[in-house]
Amino acid sequence: QVQLVESGGGLVQAGGSLRLSCAASGRTFSAYTMGWFRQAPGKEREYVASINWSRGITYYADSVKGRFTISRDNAKTTIYLQMNSLKPEDTAVYYCTARLTREYDYWGQGTQVTVSS
Repeated sequence: QVQLVESGGGLVQAGGSLRLSCAASGRTFSAYTMGWFRQAPGKEREYVASINWSRGITYYADSVKGRFTISRDNAKTTIYLQMNSLKPEDTAVYYCTARLTREYDYWGQGTQVTVSS
């Protein structure tokens, strides 16, 4: 059974940094694409970034490009989201997710990120 467990959220001032972690288990993820989404209060969930586990190819939403970095640690089967130059509009619950085909099939429980101005 696939489990995705996020950690690392918290409260930070604008301009600060946070690193989110997502520990993945229950499957061999080498063929998966792993991603981060976020959902702010009253808004729809939106794509943030993703990484192809085997090749390490990364993709980013325009809103976070140049500020966020997604990466993975094969030995720990963990993916990370390094978030720098945080803005109040980055405030959201951040979700780790995984897909083998077109749809993201597996989701973590989410971790809250709050950026104060």
